[in-house]
Amino acid sequence: MTSQIPIPAATLVLFRERPGAAPELLMVERAKAMVFAGGALVFPGGRIDPGDHALALALGCDPDDGAGRVAAIRETLEEVGLPIGLLPTPDAATLKTLRAALHDGSAFGQVLDAAGLTLDPSILTPFARWLPAHAHMRIFDTMFYLARLPDDAPEPRVDATENVRLFWSSAQAVLDDADAGRVTIIFPTRRNLERLARFASFDAAAADAARYPIRAVTPWIEQRNGGDHLCIPDDLGYPVTSEPLTSTVRG
Repeated sequence: MTSQIPIPAATLVLFRERPGAAPELLMVERAKAMVFAGGALVFPGGRIDPGDHALALALGCDPDDGAGRVAAIRETLEEVGLPIGLLPTPDAATLKTLRAALHDGSAFGQVLDAAGLTLDPSILTPFARWLPAHAHMRIFDTMFYLARLPDDAPEPRVDATENVRLFWSSAQAVLDDADAGRVTIIFPTRRNLERLARFASFDAAAADAARYPIRAVTPWIEQRNGGDHLCIPDDLGYPVTSEPLTSTVRG
């Protein structure tokens, strides 16, 4: 096990539903220069800041889960310009102001107050928690949340700093592109996409999430079928629980 102190983080899996089609998820491509997951496809997200804890407490939320929800909402607003959980839904001009203020380092709570907005973290559904233990790289303790894209949401816009591209896609299509070598996904993203690909709707994914405890997924290496595999627990809802280490992308 690594002696590094894990960095608390949160990420948001956004569902866009269309009649007669598999739900689409919002994916962002990390800039190649980024130390963590450079060039890989991920969900919007980032570190949980002290201000996220303070805002969660002010909203009467659990200090840890609430801070994760606030961070997932804040990071999604910063990275892709989508106001998830903001009430009322801000217009285009307000949204631009909010995003600019966050990019300048303003506290999320102060930004919301200045715009006359409130936050509803309850619209997020806890899905998973991942806590890798690789000694050679930065460690993130990441909460994954699910949310449905509101009907009145604007088009997402990439921030062109940490992330260079965004798009909507079914989970299976992303997996197919990764298998064909057209995109890169790291181990936790692949496992979560495999789990999400089984669901025909946001409601089905949320119902599945409710069936399993939110317990930290810490992959380990063991010998299987004559080779080293990176493995995860088999009781947390994941359809694939190991991958040969030779094919694993670990960030």
